[in-house]
Amino acid sequence: MGIALGTPASAELVAFKVGTDRAGLGRLMRLWTSDIVALTGGRPAPGDTAPELAVANKGLTVTVGFGARVFELTGQKPSGLDDLPVMKHDRLDPAWSGGDLLVMVGADDAVSVVHAVRRLIADAKPFATPIWRQNGFWDSTGADGKPVTGRNLFGQVDGTGNPAVGTPEFDETVWSKTPDWFRGGTTLVVRRIRMNLDTWDELTRSEQERAVGRKLSTGAPLTGTAEHDELDLEARDADGRPVIAPNAHARLSHHSENDGRRIFRKGLNYVHDTGATRESGLIFLSHQADVAGQFLPLLARLDAADALNEWTTTIGSATFALPPGFQPGSWLGQSLLG
Repeated sequence: MGIALGTPASAELVAFKVGTDRAGLGRLMRLWTSDIVALTGGRPAPGDTAPELAVANKGLTVTVGFGARVFELTGQKPSGLDDLPVMKHDRLDPAWSGGDLLVMVGADDAVSVVHAVRRLIADAKPFATPIWRQNGFWDSTGADGKPVTGRNLFGQVDGTGNPAVGTPEFDETVWSKTPDWFRGGTTLVVRRIRMNLDTWDELTRSEQERAVGRKLSTGAPLTGTAEHDELDLEARDADGRPVIAPNAHARLSHHSENDGRRIFRKGLNYVHDTGATRESGLIFLSHQADVAGQFLPLLARLDAADALNEWTTTIGSATFALPPGFQPGSWLGQSLLG
């Protein structure tokens, strides 16, 4: 899943437990580099047992992240990458949390994702074992074929406040500068958020919009008419109350309410079926240069007061460092493991 690219229609995240040393990890990264170059180029990976699926891939991207164990082996952990503290509203399940390595695979169709993930897991077997897998989907294309922000399963336009890709604001928000091996990389927080759709449906539309601080129809702030209008956090209604409530998600997450801190967020809707029972939610993905400096203060603020806490519960959490991309002739993580 390319960071600066749009969210793919289908994606899978796989976290691994590392069972090798630094040299073995380097061998795995070289194997994965060969796989990634081949698969994203529409060619079979070495040893591919279903080469036709590789040739037919649609918009395939692969991103790899390093977790705590990698930095125990190398001693070069980026600052602020410690595991997040458990928040008051969290109900974390180890089945969806942690990990030493992460692979994120995205594409415009699920078959391409499934095939690429199978190849990457197969090559990892001597070195690392999957500990959780999360599958998600997203629709970021409008009826006219043009890109749109996309909606979560509450029906909300989700991700409006992101800094625009390619701007200095985006670069400052996302890309890390230290340590040297990590320059041009970024950090990732993965949060699996269970959403109670049934109790959300019990609200009136105006109650839903008040909790979010935005109009469900367009994603516009309650003080505006278009999705990307700026929030007017000083606006009052006829009774003197803030139009955007003090506990509205849009207010609490806005950079002006967080000492200018920003993140670059993406999301994947998910459903998880067990027999006749379905769980629905959001795989929340936050990119930032520094987890502790940018994401954690925002998370604490939302946990303390966000109106949406009544209908959402975080059940999984993990943090990773995503190394800079590799150039032809080099391999993934070479500046750290080489």
